[in-house]
Amino acid sequence: MNPHRYCQAKAAASGSSFYYSFLLLPPARRRAITALYAFCREVDDVVDEGGNLAAAQARLDDWRQEIALVFDGTPKHPVGMALQDVHRQFELSRERLLEIVEGMAMDLRFNRYPCFSALQDYCYHAAGTVGMLAATIFGMTDARTLDYAHDLGIAFQLTNIIRDVGEDARRGRIYLPLDELQHFGVSELDILQGRAGENFCGLMAFQANRAETFYDRALANLPAADRKRQRPGLAMAAIYQSLLHEIVQGGFQVLDRRVSLPLRRKLWLTASSWLKG
Repeated sequence: MNPHRYCQAKAAASGSSFYYSFLLLPPARRRAITALYAFCREVDDVVDEGGNLAAAQARLDDWRQEIALVFDGTPKHPVGMALQDVHRQFELSRERLLEIVEGMAMDLRFNRYPCFSALQDYCYHAAGTVGMLAATIFGMTDARTLDYAHDLGIAFQLTNIIRDVGEDARRGRIYLPLDELQHFGVSELDILQGRAGENFCGLMAFQANRAETFYDRALANLPAADRKRQRPGLAMAAIYQSLLHEIVQGGFQVLDRRVSLPLRRKLWLTASSWLKG
């Protein structure tokens, strides 16, 4: 299969909100961001598929090697071939691609985070780096746009963590900072056994407020000169903030279900963001 078609199929199959925000990009930028997103899906699948820890670590090492091959001009995987095709045009950073792999490796090493500082480091590797690479692909003239992209990536990851509390718990993972669980009187067992209550809602409201702070800071940091170029990121922000608001308004019912937005609403939010830009 053509490498870019492989990436397109990988991105479309995910059903992610990110995919819909790419649709209105010019072809070259759409190919580049789709290749980046397919890469993120590939390395994330290494962790999500579980299995033998040593085998998963070896697969991530294979991806580190594939990144080296991308920049040497001899990639072997269809996603690597697609990245090689676009990385020179859009100045993709080898270091940030490797940091994404490191974020997935952190998922293999840790299933708890003692405090927000540790969690934020994970969020940077798993999503802040992606935001900065994406901003480069979308186009930018002001270096401050990278600050916006970094904070927006963190906001997205925090939203994912809030949405996926129950799903992660069923995999034995708790991303909510343990010191904050203790502060709000929520035990690890409460999370793992899906016990909601007033204390849990207080904890989750605190997490949601933090995510909103990152959205606000990101949008405040976006230079006006780059706003039109960054419309895909703004579309993603509209979708993810709407998802966060849905979770808050629903009373944080995330322990036994996965909250999502209907496709029609995602498309409407995407179109509205592009028109505003």
